[in-house]
Amino acid sequence: MVTLFSDLHIHSCVSPCASDDMTPGNICGMAMLKGLQMIAVTDHNNARNLPAAAACAKAYGLLFIPGMEITTSEEVHLLGYFPDVPTALDFGEFLRGHMPKGKNTPAVFGNQLVMNEDDEVIAEEDCLLIGASDLSLEKLVKAVRDVGGVPVPAHINRGANGLLMNLGFIPPNLNLTAVEVWRLLPCPHTPQAGKVVLHSSDAHYLGDISEAEVSVTLEEPSVEAFLSYLRTPPVQK
Repeated sequence: MVTLFSDLHIHSCVSPCASDDMTPGNICGMAMLKGLQMIAVTDHNNARNLPAAAACAKAYGLLFIPGMEITTSEEVHLLGYFPDVPTALDFGEFLRGHMPKGKNTPAVFGNQLVMNEDDEVIAEEDCLLIGASDLSLEKLVKAVRDVGGVPVPAHINRGANGLLMNLGFIPPNLNLTAVEVWRLLPCPHTPQAGKVVLHSSDAHYLGDISEAEVSVTLEEPSVEAFLSYLRTPPVQK
C-alpha cells in the first residue's frame, strides 16, 4: 500500500478559462514544490495537453492520471479518468464531434494553447471548448466506462455545473462509485455516502494547485490502481 498526496483536478492552458501560465512543465513543477505525488490534468472537453503533461510528470517523479472535465448536455461537469493518454486522446476526438460547431474566440473566451513537454506552443485548439456537448450525463458516464475509464461528477456541491446544484440529486441508475466534493462548501444530505470522495483544487492558476493536504491510499503507485480505487466504494459500517 502507498499513500500519495494528490490533486486530481487541474486545468492546463488548453482550457480557455485557465491561465496561459498553466503549462505542463509549470503545473508539474508547482505540484512537486507543493509536496504532491500524484496529479491529474483535466481540461475542459479536451486531452491535447496530456502527452506533454505526462512527460513532465514523469520527469518530476509524479504519478500522472490522464483525465478530462467533460460538460454534459445538462451542463453538468463530469470528470473522466482514463487508463492511459492514448485512450484519453481518442476520447477527446470522439467528444469533438459532439461539441458546438463554432470556433473559439480567444479575445472573448481565452486562449486554448497546446504545448509540448518543453512548454512551447505547438498549436492552438480552435474547437470551442467552453460549451456543453450534446451528450447526456447518462450517455457520457457510459462512454467513459466503455473505454475503461471511471466517471466522477465534479464539485457536486458547487456552482451551476455541480451535479447537486444542477439536477438536485444523484441519479441512482448511473451507479456512480465516486464523486468530487468541494471542501469549502457543505454537501447537503450526504449524497457522497457509500462512494469514494475526492477533494481537489479545480486549479486554473498555478497558485491554486493544492498543498499536500489530501491523500489517496492505493495498492501500488499506478494508474490502474487508482482506477480500481475509484471503482471500489468504501464498506459502509
